Amino acid sequence: MDNITTIFKEKKLKLTPQRIAVYMYLRSTKEHPSAETVYKALHKDYPTMSLATVYKALKTLVEVNLVTELNVGEGNFRYDGQTAPHPHIQCISCGKVDDIEGISFDELNDSIKDYTDFQVLSNKIYFYGLCNECKDQYNYENGY
Repeated sequence: MDNITTIFKEKKLKLTPQRIAVYMYLRSTKEHPSAETVYKALHKDYPTMSLATVYKALKTLVEVNLVTELNVGEGNFRYDGQTAPHPHIQCISCGKVDDIEGISFDELNDSIKDYTDFQVLSNKIYFYGLCNECKDQYNYENGY
């Protein structure tokens, strides 16, 4: 909580209860929810908070690097309260997104410099596959 307070003071931004709620929700989950999912999860405790407010809070939290925005394709964004660099995997059947822990691709930033004139600052790596539920369904439907 101190982190968000300090960052918002440094950036001279207003720290609203809605922004705090969105941030705390994202920090409390390993899921990678959409804005709509965040809105639904917080609606009971914040019945007057609109979906537009959730989008604005997410945009601000991304801008100050307290939350990571994941583009999972087709204009669909998910949000991650874990901002340390890490790869993600997405189920191509149901769309579930998970963190991949215990592996880092930071060395890629150094390895790639021989292949480009760009100064490489960061990378985002996504993997795609079938989650356990969808894999089991796929195996069942195909007789495996």
